Amino acid sequence: MLLTEWNWDDAKEVWREEAWEEGREEGLEEGRELIARNALAEGASIEFIQKITGLCLETVEKIKAEM
Repeated sequence: MLLTEWNWDDAKEVWREEAWEEGREEGLEEGRELIARNALAEGASIEFIQKITGLCLETVEKIKAEM
């Protein structure tokens, strides 16, 4: 038996907050990848790009291979 009453408004607010946070994280990741592409285009080293973006080495290498 439920001890609390289900509230659609509260549930929708939680879903909205979770969606906002997920979108924010996706946007930050896309921004890091864009910085990595731009830095690679300028000749920066993979290690330097990893350091400034926080991306893992494999991700930076994958971006470089796609260019």
